[in-house]
Amino acid sequence: MKVLVTGATGFIGGAVTRALVNRGIDVRVLTRRASDLHNLQGLTVELVEGDLRDQASLRKALTGCQQLYHVAAHYALWAKDPSIFYDVNVTGTKNLMEAARSVGTERIVYCSTIGAIGLPPGGGLGKEETPVSLDQMAGHYKRSKYLAEQEVLKLAKAGLPVVIVNPSAPVGAGDVKPTPTGQVIVDFMKGRMPAYIETGMNIVDVDDVALGHLLAMEKGRIGERYILGNKNLMLREVFEILSRLSGVKAPTVKLPRLAILPLAYLNQWIANVTGQPPRIPLEGVKMAKYKMHYDCSKAIRELGIPQTPPEIALGKAVQWFRDHMYV
Repeated sequence: MKVLVTGATGFIGGAVTRALVNRGIDVRVLTRRASDLHNLQGLTVELVEGDLRDQASLRKALTGCQQLYHVAAHYALWAKDPSIFYDVNVTGTKNLMEAARSVGTERIVYCSTIGAIGLPPGGGLGKEETPVSLDQMAGHYKRSKYLAEQEVLKLAKAGLPVVIVNPSAPVGAGDVKPTPTGQVIVDFMKGRMPAYIETGMNIVDVDDVALGHLLAMEKGRIGERYILGNKNLMLREVFEILSRLSGVKAPTVKLPRLAILPLAYLNQWIANVTGQPPRIPLEGVKMAKYKMHYDCSKAIRELGIPQTPPEIALGKAVQWFRDHMYV
C-alpha cells in the first residue's frame, strides 16, 4: 500500500510521516520547490513536487496512492496578504479532495483544527457536534480552516471517503517553524514573557496526534470529526510546567486582555507597513478571550488515541528546542 502525505515537512505532518514510516508503510510526500526538508531527514520516503494550487500536480502525486493524509496548511496568526490563507487552506484543500476523487483514492484523513470546533456560549467543553458559525471564527487562519472543513464535509456527504481530525494544541519534537504554540514555548524559555494574558488551551503530544491520524484512517467513520487532544489547562498551568522543566521562572503578572488589545492593533498596523510579523499578534490576543477547552472522549473511545501526559509532551518540546539551538 502507498500513501500520500501533504504537509510532511511541517510539525504535525512530519510526525504523521514518521509514524507511517515506522509502521513500514510506503510513503510519498508532496513538497514544494522551496520546502525545508529537515523534518524528513533519515526517513525513507518518495518526494514528489507539487502545489495545492496546481490540480495537475496533485493528480500526478496521488496516482498510485491508495490513501491520502492531507495535513498541509498555511498556519500563522498573521500574513501581510491574507489571501494566502484562503488560496492554500480553502481552494487548495478543495483542489486536493477533487483530485483524490478523480483518481479513486480509497480513503482520506483531512487534518482540520480545533479552532473549527464550537465552544458552548455559556462555558463548558466544546465537542464535535457543538454548533459554530463563520462569524465566530477569529482571524483568517481559523476562518479559512472552517471554510475548508465545510467543503470537505460537503464532499463527504457526496461520497468522498474522508475522515476529519481536529488537533488541539500539539507540542513536542519537530516544531521547525515553530508553530504559534511552539513560539510561546521558545519565548518562555528565552525569558521573553514577563507577563501574560490568561487563557485556556488543550495540550496534546504531537506524536499522539500523529497516531490519531493513523487510527482515524483505520477506524474513523466517514464524514465524522474527531478532536485529537488530551488535557485542558490554563496558560498559567502550562507556564508552571515549563518552569519546572526548563528552570526558567514563570511570569506572575497577569495582564487584562482589553489593556493589551490597543497594543496588538498598533503592532498589526506596524507589521502591515514593514512586512515583519507582529510581536503581539492581534489574532492571538483576540483568541485569548476564549477558554479553548474540549471534550476529547470521542477520539479516545472510537479511535483509541494515546494520552501521553502533557508534562512529557512539553518536556519533549523543551529538549528539542534546546537541542536545535532555538534557545
